[in-house]
Amino acid sequence: MSKSSDISVIDAQLYILPVELRVPLKFGNQVVTSVKCARAWVRVRSKDGREAEGWGETPLSVAWVWPSELSYAEREARLLDFCRRAGKVLQDFDADGHALEIGMDFISEILPKLKADHDEDYRESAEMPYLAALVAFSPYDIAIHDAFGNLHGQGAFSLLGRDWLNRDLGHYLEPVEVFKGRYPSDYLQPMANTLPVWHLVGGLDALEPSQLDGNEPSDGYPVLLRDWIRRDGLNCLKVKLRGTDFHWDCQRLEAIGAIADNEGVNWLSADFNCTVTDPGYVNDVLDRLERDSKSTYGKLLYVEQPFPYDLEANQIDVHSVSDRKPLYMDESAHDWNYVRMGRSLGWTGVALKTCKTLSGALLSLCWAKEHRMGLMVQDLTNPMLAQLSHVQLAACAGTIMGVESNGMQFYPEESLPEAKIHPGLFSRKDGLLELSSLGGQGFGYRVDEVARELPSGQL
Repeated sequence: MSKSSDISVIDAQLYILPVELRVPLKFGNQVVTSVKCARAWVRVRSKDGREAEGWGETPLSVAWVWPSELSYAEREARLLDFCRRAGKVLQDFDADGHALEIGMDFISEILPKLKADHDEDYRESAEMPYLAALVAFSPYDIAIHDAFGNLHGQGAFSLLGRDWLNRDLGHYLEPVEVFKGRYPSDYLQPMANTLPVWHLVGGLDALEPSQLDGNEPSDGYPVLLRDWIRRDGLNCLKVKLRGTDFHWDCQRLEAIGAIADNEGVNWLSADFNCTVTDPGYVNDVLDRLERDSKSTYGKLLYVEQPFPYDLEANQIDVHSVSDRKPLYMDESAHDWNYVRMGRSLGWTGVALKTCKTLSGALLSLCWAKEHRMGLMVQDLTNPMLAQLSHVQLAACAGTIMGVESNGMQFYPEESLPEAKIHPGLFSRKDGLLELSSLGGQGFGYRVDEVARELPSGQL
């Protein structure tokens, strides 16, 4: 049965915002120096004829969503093409309901065929991963949630209960009998005002002055890890590892652990970015740390996604790793079905990302919490508007420890217009992000106050 609060999408637009990284960022075996952000706008209409607008944004992080031997330029061009196609189809998508219901209907009914048509058009090239399709649709999905909140004058995360949704979680999740009569609001917590923030230590980042080569930026922002820790009061460091070089990975963790000891940092995590195929590799790294660097081992809060992101094709039993440290899915967790599969293989937590669609992330959150899995909300180096919905998901999710946020490390200048309105969300003080600047409806972007000129739309 429908509700009077239901909406439908009547218009959409896409804006592409290119940004340059101030320092390179290494994803697995790829080095990123620039990225294009997809900013989507939608207009929705309620059953009684009222209309509202909404915005969503996601970096189209090609290296993360599509590891491949194809050139970066070809992958990026195809991802942009798919993002435009998704917006055009959404304009004519005949569906109404809650924002989550529209998003999940599009994902289940439209996205697979849209991807198949796209792959057919590029049949002489490689198939685009499903993860890339999700990321390309995610700015629209986020924008629909924002518009739903704006139409009803409430925060997007406060509209996820039985009074607003037509379908309970039993419509989406299994076991049906467990989720029947339950809603996302049953698994969310009141939005936190502040969050501990994680800093990303990239694989190319210099740790000591002796490692500087003279090509570092001189732009007033730190370069060395100690300077970041001292300036921002950091207490949580996420360490990018190679997953293919045992001695380098061990030495990297030990060196960063020593800096953490000296600077009073309490927490570390290790991110192998899908480069490992044998659990024994991760076990050996962890066992060496426990033997030779007990302090570093004790600070290691969790391990993130060592194994290939195509979980269905790589069903590796990882219990031996999670027996040592909590093991969190990231790239593998496309939706709640993959979270369920991961749990059966030994994964103990899931890293949520708005870039895999907010609607999908909410369902994964609910399934994971019901099954007592841990949660994190991980960054995709989110700038501008992308940062705001990202942090709010973490503030409502109940994560193991705050939120990762590293846009201010890699392109702080790109978010200056948004930072003037939301200073606490674009700077890290005493190791925290602060959310008090957010408006009271949608995602609280306050876009009318943000002095940003957008390029021409691209649908």
